[in-house]
Amino acid sequence: MTGTQTNLDEREIKRQVREFYDRVGWQEISDGLFQNARYEDLRPVSQEYIHRAHLRVKRHLAPSGRLLLDAGSGPIQYPEYLEYSAGYEKRVCADVSITALQAARKRIGDKGLFVVADVTRLPFASDAFDGVVSLHTIHHVPEGEQVTGYRELHRVLAPGRSAAVVNGWGDAPLDTFFVKLTDLIKRVRGAAPEKDHLPQEKTLGRGTFVKKRGYKELRQALSSYFPIDIYVWRTLGTHFLRFYIREEWAGRFWLKVLYRLEELFPRFFGKHGRYPLIVFSK
Repeated sequence: MTGTQTNLDEREIKRQVREFYDRVGWQEISDGLFQNARYEDLRPVSQEYIHRAHLRVKRHLAPSGRLLLDAGSGPIQYPEYLEYSAGYEKRVCADVSITALQAARKRIGDKGLFVVADVTRLPFASDAFDGVVSLHTIHHVPEGEQVTGYRELHRVLAPGRSAAVVNGWGDAPLDTFFVKLTDLIKRVRGAAPEKDHLPQEKTLGRGTFVKKRGYKELRQALSSYFPIDIYVWRTLGTHFLRFYIREEWAGRFWLKVLYRLEELFPRFFGKHGRYPLIVFSK
């Protein structure tokens, strides 16, 4: 494949991602709830665990500052996301989706600045931000530009400050094991296995382009640029939670146990679980 063909493919992927989120993903389906929420487990039984996982991001950000960059902000769809910029003068929301930025403006108003931007080509000066957060964004970037996305986040980060990136692994051993077990159980019961957990989803209408790297691959790709720390954001994906975590199976109790284990061994679960929290400073 020539360089020109690769660039065309990357542009097409970005166009599809933008189109999906403008037309589908960030469409509000009820008051404060967006279509993209179908990828999350919002049931009461999982609510406390999800809430505490969201707040892990804030631990790795400076508590206060002038500007916080939210790269791939979406509409800032969950209340916990608002906490990240509580001590900052302004939250700069950067996203390829106009629909997302319009919704984010409704949510934070004068507290925010709103910029249409590609995470791989951020239109900001180096060292501009006292904190940087990016949630579930880089896996929507074409594979050849993902490292560039991380480097851009590092470039705009102010010296002495840190960034927190939530992403997913393409090969999460713990979650993959339970996904396969779930599909086996469903086959035995005569039900078709679900497909939402597949790490490479490229179909507009169901979802959009996703490419998730593995633990070793990401470490190797970034090692020559800057060091990273990898902690757990959440061990198990929505596919697992919806099938196994139920009120009648003491689901709240088991999630408390899991959360405690994650707190005790954040690097282990960050490496082997579904969603890592990738932290770097400057």
